Amino acid sequence: MSRPTMHTTPGQGGGEQIPPGKPMSMEQHMLDKGAQMMQSLKPIKHMNQHVCTFAMYSHDMTRQIETHHYVTRVNQDFLQCAVYDSDESSARLIGVEYIVSDKIFETLPADEQKLWHSHAYEIKSGLWVNPRVPEMVVKPELENLSKTYGKFWCTWQTDRGDKLPMGPPALMMSPQAVNMGMVRPELVEKRDYKYNISSDALKTSRVEIAEPEWINPQADYWKQHGKGFAIDAETTEMKKIAPFP
Repeated sequence: MSRPTMHTTPGQGGGEQIPPGKPMSMEQHMLDKGAQMMQSLKPIKHMNQHVCTFAMYSHDMTRQIETHHYVTRVNQDFLQCAVYDSDESSARLIGVEYIVSDKIFETLPADEQKLWHSHAYEIKSGLWVNPRVPEMVVKPELENLSKTYGKFWCTWQTDRGDKLPMGPPALMMSPQAVNMGMVRPELVEKRDYKYNISSDALKTSRVEIAEPEWINPQADYWKQHGKGFAIDAETTEMKKIAPFP
């Protein structure tokens, strides 16, 4: 595989995005190591999958980012993911995604369904990968995930150069095979080179994964209506007295 041409956007890579603050002291390292030995950290230990894929901002789909999901399967119908901007030890936690089965999705109110995206195209196209895990091992999981829906909130817009999490969370959307929903080739090439994979080859190998019989049109709302969702903070009256039981 030839090395792709690297394209950069403001704030990507380099030290310029390191959050402000002093380097960790030796005492802090020792405290953290001691706490790690004595505490269970049970929720983190249940993260058992690493998924690399791509996402776009619902309010600006020209902004596309590579994402790394560390997945906990709560049960067969519900997963929760901590989302980072890389798989490096210095990766920044940029958001959270919840994933539900089609069975659960159909029980959600219509207004709630608008905030979710489908995963079928993302998986069938080879954009969704489990780095360094053989395709034959993850194929059964991919068959299940192709029928799921996700809701992904980005809390740290590192792609615009933010050194700290700034502003309200942003709703993210999944790539789709239409117009602006296509991921920029240079992003895919860079990811494929890093993991020595071919998204095109994965797409071919996943032809046998069945398409969902029906994808609820309330999901991927922008595809039907050409509109996304933007979150803003507004001042409101605070409830100052808790109700008496």
